Amino acid sequence: MTYAALRRPFAALLLGVALAQPALAAAPPAARAATAAVADNPAAHPSFTVRVVGKGRPVLLIPGLTCPAAVWDETVARYQSRYQCHVLSLAGFGGVAPVAGGPAAGFLPAVRDQLLAYIKTQKLDRPAVIGHSLGGFLGLWLSTTQPDAMGPLVILDSLPFLAAVQNPALTAEAARPMAAGMRQQAGAGKMPLAQQRQMVTTMVSDTAHQSVVARWGQASDPASVGQAMYELYTTDLRADLGAVRQPALVFGTWAAYQPYGATLASTKAIFEAQYAKLPQHRIEMSEAGRHFVMYDDTKWFFQQTDAFLQANYAAKK
Repeated sequence: MTYAALRRPFAALLLGVALAQPALAAAPPAARAATAAVADNPAAHPSFTVRVVGKGRPVLLIPGLTCPAAVWDETVARYQSRYQCHVLSLAGFGGVAPVAGGPAAGFLPAVRDQLLAYIKTQKLDRPAVIGHSLGGFLGLWLSTTQPDAMGPLVILDSLPFLAAVQNPALTAEAARPMAAGMRQQAGAGKMPLAQQRQMVTTMVSDTAHQSVVARWGQASDPASVGQAMYELYTTDLRADLGAVRQPALVFGTWAAYQPYGATLASTKAIFEAQYAKLPQHRIEMSEAGRHFVMYDDTKWFFQQTDAFLQANYAAKK
């Protein structure tokens, strides 16, 4: 199994719901919002919106590409009695309005910096982060930027430098032409709905969730998705991982890559290589789950996350 053989399916997971015109609104949040400790000022973080649910120690939940906060509804329902969940939606994703004037260069750095400011303003004491895909990458980026501000990390199917799946020696600079092409393709917004639905089947097994994920893709702003993809593919966090001071639980998936020759062991080896410099981490591979592992392997995901949070970020009584 080679890195090159995995590049195509990994890229497909990011591209999957991105290449479509906005059409439908995101599903409404299922959980009841709670009042934050400090009144929020949405104008201070135009690159994302937040809803706060539950009581207890703070946990940030960051969705992946094209997904709104609703992707975490089941997770919030499980943890809101123990934790105060700050659930993000990025501008331009899943029916959320894009940044005024459209996304500019530095979209993801703006998310990072505005979120760090939000943590400070809200007086959140080293919040834990649960992040899926792009959200997991952002959780890592928060922790490498301000290690003392962050708590434990739960990272779902994400890598510190996605572009290097094909070639571990690839640099961010060398990835720019490929990333620019992906940005142009995503920004064109021309993928037919039927094609998009078919690609979503590589990311999640359950048919009901397939429809929801496809709908979120339809509701996303192509320019926002394209810019986020470009910056994700041209930002390499691998060398910075040594700065992270909190423990991390990394979930990986491999089942969707099996048609390309992947095995659980070969895919886990890619995760291990990318996370080699992260001081305190554990990688757990789902046996059958696809990219949306919290949907496909829910019981296992919650068992692993429950135990990790209990050991590293126990709810206060």
